[in-house]
Amino acid sequence: MANVSTPLPKDRKVSLEKISTFASVVTDYANELRDHILAPRPRKVAPMFTTGEIAELCGLTRQQVQYLATKGDGMLPEGQSTGTGRSRSRLFTLPEAREWVQKVSNIYQTPLQAGPSDFEGKIIITSQLKGGSAKTTTTMCLGQGLSLRGRRVLLVDLDPQASLSELCGLYAEKEVFAENTVLPFIEGHEDSLESKIQSTYWDGLDLIPAHTELVAAEYHLPAMQLKIPGFRFWQVLRKGLEPLRKKYDYIIIDTSPSLSYLNLNALLAADAMVMPMVPENLDLFSSISFWRLFSDVAKSFMKFEADKTYDFVSVLLTRVNNGPQSAAPVVRTWAQGAYKDWLDPFEVPASTVMSSGALAFTTVFDISSSHSQSKSLQRVRQPLVEYCRWIDDMFVKQWRPAQ
Repeated sequence: MANVSTPLPKDRKVSLEKISTFASVVTDYANELRDHILAPRPRKVAPMFTTGEIAELCGLTRQQVQYLATKGDGMLPEGQSTGTGRSRSRLFTLPEAREWVQKVSNIYQTPLQAGPSDFEGKIIITSQLKGGSAKTTTTMCLGQGLSLRGRRVLLVDLDPQASLSELCGLYAEKEVFAENTVLPFIEGHEDSLESKIQSTYWDGLDLIPAHTELVAAEYHLPAMQLKIPGFRFWQVLRKGLEPLRKKYDYIIIDTSPSLSYLNLNALLAADAMVMPMVPENLDLFSSISFWRLFSDVAKSFMKFEADKTYDFVSVLLTRVNNGPQSAAPVVRTWAQGAYKDWLDPFEVPASTVMSSGALAFTTVFDISSSHSQSKSLQRVRQPLVEYCRWIDDMFVKQWRPAQ
């Protein structure tokens, strides 16, 4: 049988006007698709927590939680009773779970809970040049995991794709506009970022969202650098975030996969850096390229930042495939050789479940224990819980008053 080839179109030229038309059409399509994916529950809702989960969060036994919850002195949330007889248990909302952690766990609670003080929270950036590294999901999981330790967390979305904003439950194209982002502050139209903060469905987790128009910062900052002698373009975001340290234990910044002007601002504002990395060849070499590019760009202002240090740089292996044909063991060895003690002993395994259907806009922290896939997702969640504890413990050493 003769091969029948599909004829090529006569003209593949695309004008800017055609791209503009296409963008409008495909945006409408994406909105319809998003509505379909999120149906029938278009709004994200935090999970409920069982007695056992409260016990795990607080370092107690189930019996201790049950006793304290039914003590009747009003000191702790009682939750809602479920079941009957010996199978009776309790369910707690996320705000109730966080209150339990703050009041009865042995996790050090910062002075934020007690009112005004000299306390200042920490800024963490998640950064990576290559897409597909689970950077945004890692950012969200860090925020959720740290909030479950009683922390107040602010997420800052600097990626014009606004994926983090969507993970927080916002329809980025419908509910977020340029004026809701950091852009007005970056452009000097507003003198504070506080009005940009939005609450989310997740108690203890606030957000400054992103929008496609954030790309305007990439034109404004270099223009100001040319216009104003001595303009330190890399310090603008730092100044905006500084007052917010008094209100949050952690400010976690999600960036786009590039070394843009806005991302350089984030890098110089941060106290610590997390780099998620899939243990595959291209991802490793992309991550190594990041450091050379960052170093080259930073040379232009290094003399102004001579005292700049990071509390830590942490490379986190994500989407680790441990199958027999996986390159992970080899690339892990290479990564250890390249990063030494920057490569921390935490690995988040790959999960096809989280990328499927209704779970595509969720994280492992969003999944209720009653969900049919909750047990299989526990192996993904546990390393993230331990990673959040490790990060928190490092900063607690700085925060805790000397004994």
